[in-house]
Amino acid sequence: MNPNVIFINSFLDVSEETFEKLASISTFRKFEKGYQIDKSGEVPSKIYMLISGIIRAYLSSETGKEYNKNFFMPFSFVGSLTALIKKESSRLTYEALTDCKVYEIGFKDVMQLCNEDIQVSRLYNKVLEKVFIRYEERQLEFISMDATERYLKLRKKIPGIDDLIPQYHIASYLSITPVQLSRIRKKIDNN
Repeated sequence: MNPNVIFINSFLDVSEETFEKLASISTFRKFEKGYQIDKSGEVPSKIYMLISGIIRAYLSSETGKEYNKNFFMPFSFVGSLTALIKKESSRLTYEALTDCKVYEIGFKDVMQLCNEDIQVSRLYNKVLEKVFIRYEERQLEFISMDATERYLKLRKKIPGIDDLIPQYHIASYLSITPVQLSRIRKKIDNN
């Protein structure tokens, strides 16, 4: 079975007809490592279904320091959802950390389909629920886990992360310094 159909059906079983409607408004794209999909300060208009590679969402401070908010792995939806919904500039930049393959979908097209097809509307609601759940889980990690526990959880979520993503990106995601991450890794390796 088509892995894209399997991914969509992990949210909600949709008919072949509904899947075809979604496919008809999607464009397959490849992004090279380092490509910025959406940039801070710009009003986004697209949402992406990531089918291979890793994308990060990050915030830049006025001094240029970057804070990683999220890593996206296949299969997931990627986009500045708040900016899309509010039709305003994104505060985040979305960047390919590896070469990526995505399906690009106009957010306006998705919203139009939501008005026309109840299955698409239900699918959109299920995706929003999943986004909220992940957001809440991330917040709970920060208030209930120490940096080592967060790192171990991230390694479980993204096997081989240490070989895929530079250490400073991982440290930023965990809200620690690269030196702290190095110490945590060394301690884990010694155990």
